[in-house]
Amino acid sequence: MILSVIDVLARESTLFAAIWFAIGGLDDLLVDLIFGCRLLTCDVSQGRRPYRPDALESDSTAAPLIAVFVAAWDESAVIDKMLRATLARFDYPNYRIYVGCYPNDLATIAAVQGVMLADPRVRIVVGSAPGPTTKAACLNAIWGAMRADEACEGRVFAAVMLHDAEDIVHPCELAVVADLIDRYAAVQIPVLPLRHPDSLFVSGHYLDEFAEAHGKQLLVRQAIGAGLPLAGVGCAIRRDFMDAIAARRSGLPFDASSLTEDYELGLTIGAMGGRTILARTTDPRTGDAVAVRAYFPHQVHAAIRQKARWMTGIALAGWDRTGWARSLHIGDHWMRMRDRRATLAIPVLVVAYGALILWILSWTGHALFGGSAQSLSSTLQWILLMNAGLLAWRTAVRALFVHRAYCWREALLSIPRTLVANYISLFAAQRALSLYIDILAGAAPRWDKTAHHFPDDANLVGA
Repeated sequence: MILSVIDVLARESTLFAAIWFAIGGLDDLLVDLIFGCRLLTCDVSQGRRPYRPDALESDSTAAPLIAVFVAAWDESAVIDKMLRATLARFDYPNYRIYVGCYPNDLATIAAVQGVMLADPRVRIVVGSAPGPTTKAACLNAIWGAMRADEACEGRVFAAVMLHDAEDIVHPCELAVVADLIDRYAAVQIPVLPLRHPDSLFVSGHYLDEFAEAHGKQLLVRQAIGAGLPLAGVGCAIRRDFMDAIAARRSGLPFDASSLTEDYELGLTIGAMGGRTILARTTDPRTGDAVAVRAYFPHQVHAAIRQKARWMTGIALAGWDRTGWARSLHIGDHWMRMRDRRATLAIPVLVVAYGALILWILSWTGHALFGGSAQSLSSTLQWILLMNAGLLAWRTAVRALFVHRAYCWREALLSIPRTLVANYISLFAAQRALSLYIDILAGAAPRWDKTAHHFPDDANLVGA
């Protein structure tokens, strides 16, 4: 009787997981088909137009003034290296870096002041509230300081660009932004994570996800006219849109109650009628991709914390906050649904792993006590066969995009790294649910950041 119950549970859980996997696989396939069609018509090449560095060099006063915002809480280990590398790498004549710090983070303040004394293009902003608050609250403090500088100096910044304290900037990114910001409300520079040398799989799975997200998925969103979420790094917002958003929020453009202010900011710009572009271009002098590079978490617990914050801010609390798009904007509805798929994908994945365990128990029990498990129906067999094909396609497509962004070695590693990504997502979902329940109970959002690392390799930072 126990074996019969196990057989039924194995069969029903398999059917449940197989149906939802098929839906998700077809959803991903549709994105691939749209990308393929747009690739053939060259529409996804928008943003690839090379900029002309000679135009900026011939007249530096014509270069738009850009403010770079860096929110820094407990970043004393990396902020000094990051700022010095950024100042050395940026090949652009007209910018200022604003670094937001907290009064109870004296080590970070001291590190920033050391760089500021050596270069006037760096400006420290110490907020009034002790940290950690949310990242958005820190950015709002920087916004206020920038506005005060404008009033005092009599000049206005053309755009605000966001970066994190561990980012390795590309020399050309500000010039790319300057070339596009007059036609677009926001410009997103692609993000290419660096794989930590001590982490082949945990750190490496970020390579796989961003290679596909910034090599395909954002381009599809752009092609169908859906709102483009910003990555929070390497993204620039035109000043008039920053002012318009601030006017809607009592003078503060960043929502301090949000855990993923960058994601929501991109959707807000789209809802206001602004166009955002993923600026995929190359350095005309070296041929390398203009992209932001950085180390992402290379330990399991750190990756779980980061993914949990993303899930909470986008798929759970973000769903409450941003809702859906305009009623007839099907493409935007579809993309927001994809952003929130984790709320269904993780439970389905748990059921699928449970089904696998149940089948092992069933086969073992029948081998020991006789009899045989019930055979799968022809319909379920057909669904499983289709899922196998979709899985093979999905694995191959991801490997292809990883190869385009990195190399064949990383492309091959992306196959086993899928299991690592699933493992991290399972535990991140559990943590995200706990964080979301706390928010529903009235807990204030907090900056649940991870420890950052900055490369020591001089070839990476251009030192």
